[in-house]
Amino acid sequence: MAKPHDMPPGEPMPARQGYLLAVLVLVASLILVAVYATGAGTRERALAEARLAAEAEQIVARLRQQLLTYELITRGGVSLLAAIDRPSARQWRNYADGLELSRRFPAMLGLCYAAQMSPAQLQEFQLEERDATRTLFSVDPPGARPRYGPIVLLEPQTLANVEAKGFDMLTEPVQAAAMEAARASASARITAPLTSVQDGAGAGLVIYAPVYRNGIVPTNPQVRDAALAGWVCAPFRIDMFVAAAVPSDREGLSLRIVDIGEGDDATDDQPVFPTGEGGFPDERVSGVRHSVVEQVYGRRWRLDFHQADTGGGAGLLGPTGTILVGVLASLLLFALAMILARTQSRAQRIAARMTDSFRRSELRFRNAIRFSAIGKALLDHDGRIIDANLSLADILRSSPEELMGQRLDALFSSVDSEAESRVREASAGVYRVTRELRRDDGDLRHLQLTFAQVPGDEDQDFASLVQVEDITGRLRAEAQVLALNRTLEARVAHRTRELTRANEELESFAYTISHDLRAPLRAIDGFSRMVAERHAAAFDDVGQGYLARVRAATARMGELIDAILKMSRVSRTELRREPLDLSAMVADIVAELAQGEPERRVDVTIEPGLRASGDSALVRNLLGNLIGNAWKFTRDSDPARIGFSRVHEGDEEWFEIADNGIGFDQAYANKLFRPFQRLHAAAEFAGEGVGLASVKRIIERHGGTIIGRGRPGEGASFRFTLPDEPG
Repeated sequence: MAKPHDMPPGEPMPARQGYLLAVLVLVASLILVAVYATGAGTRERALAEARLAAEAEQIVARLRQQLLTYELITRGGVSLLAAIDRPSARQWRNYADGLELSRRFPAMLGLCYAAQMSPAQLQEFQLEERDATRTLFSVDPPGARPRYGPIVLLEPQTLANVEAKGFDMLTEPVQAAAMEAARASASARITAPLTSVQDGAGAGLVIYAPVYRNGIVPTNPQVRDAALAGWVCAPFRIDMFVAAAVPSDREGLSLRIVDIGEGDDATDDQPVFPTGEGGFPDERVSGVRHSVVEQVYGRRWRLDFHQADTGGGAGLLGPTGTILVGVLASLLLFALAMILARTQSRAQRIAARMTDSFRRSELRFRNAIRFSAIGKALLDHDGRIIDANLSLADILRSSPEELMGQRLDALFSSVDSEAESRVREASAGVYRVTRELRRDDGDLRHLQLTFAQVPGDEDQDFASLVQVEDITGRLRAEAQVLALNRTLEARVAHRTRELTRANEELESFAYTISHDLRAPLRAIDGFSRMVAERHAAAFDDVGQGYLARVRAATARMGELIDAILKMSRVSRTELRREPLDLSAMVADIVAELAQGEPERRVDVTIEPGLRASGDSALVRNLLGNLIGNAWKFTRDSDPARIGFSRVHEGDEEWFEIADNGIGFDQAYANKLFRPFQRLHAAAEFAGEGVGLASVKRIIERHGGTIIGRGRPGEGASFRFTLPDEPG
């Protein structure tokens, strides 16, 4: 191993210098941690105070909005009292029920009306109440006073509200002060904190809105006092009122509301929320604080907010947390630098081994080129050969030494530079071209050249690797195959013409059968009928039976001729594909069959929405044959059932027509689709034996498949496919 002072320039620094760098990294990072920690506490506290101030503003806005809602509710009661001289308890209840206080405003304990009365007005009101309700209206507390303010209307009718009815609010100083302030200002006013707004309800407040007779507010204070009819009041619990505005998911947030009295100079602080001792953290509790002073309906509230240090958010680590994290990060950096220093010498050893491995790899690469059975050569940036193997020299009829320094393009007879440039630009580093080589003996060879980029070092001139293959034999074989293909195409065209001519002859034969055979059949049938009608007396019963058999055989021969023509039409008809509603087609066919045999009762089940594509006439013929067979062979079943549905078997989807008729033996299933093959006697079930053969031809013309399954006495089922395009 070289000594540090002997190491050449550009090599990695010694491990000792790496250890020194690790120590410098540790010292520098600790200094940065100290600098940052000095100002981190102040920045974090300022950020926490800004967040608390923003959230406090939102909470104050929500509290203000709730008080505004309570004021609007009392204003609605004032409007009702102005519209009606003295509303009844039912009218007041309807107004309160429409507000849905218990659901929408759970903090509000009720909505009441306290009437201002003189002793004479109170006595008159008591007499009216007694006449109207048969109950005595009493004022609490009792006693003679120059003016009364009892609660005469209160909703909802809870147990606590019923007991509060008749309470004279003017006897309670805190409430009386708010009532007088509302009367003097002709606007809503709120009370100072109350220990209890209702039995068992806890601390709360009451908001009052003055009510003037005829709904007119006099501008003169003396006249205003005389025109006062009473107050609409809304008591509410302070704890539920605050809970609706403060987010429940904010951890460590505390709120205190202090009533600091009326006017700007009032200092008689009274706690509004929370009540009791220990409800709000004192100054010894760490955290940030924020206070807001609000004018609230004639009162001044101070809202104190406190956010405890929860330690859950980023930026609340504090100086100590910042120092700990910074020191930990510094130690991690120091450990990383030490690891890098320790692995330095190991990296040098690995680099030496990799250099040796690279030399061996290059040697293997050159040997692979030299001894390859395929011609290969290394080219420089100008396309000159700088190394070639023996296989390439054999293809070019030269030696590797003679090929050195020659341009590869100059060795071929034809080069399309523009075409090769387009191929090279379109390829991703590897491209193939075909070139011609004419040897000294006049033999023309076709060579395929495959070019690939070869990365090299800066001092090497390798640019690309070319692989040369002689494809002359392959091209000649391909030419022979093309010639054979052309011959095959001619044969196919010839056979197609022969098949077309044969089909035409078959059609002509079918028409010949229809024309030439029907004439003698009609003659046989006609003369047999004339003999049976005119000379019946000349024959005994046996002779007449023979004549009947002759006529039946003639009719049967005519049916067979019709069946042969029907089979020929199926193969000859032009196929026109279109979307088809198979469910609707089956329903029409069943309706026609039921109309032909109204006395039969057949339970037919058709799955809706079954669709396919095909020739409408041919597919209807196909469905008619299958449904007709099911209808025919369920004649003796009770009840008879026929079903048309879609089934899945493996990865394929089939249409199925199933019945519970007489069925058939599965061993004879291969005869089902042959023309004129029958599995049941003609005397039992009528038919020519060509229906299923026609079905199979129609399905095969559509590129589909049909299979039949059955068991004697247990019914039969036919499954078929109608692909969108023939396979």
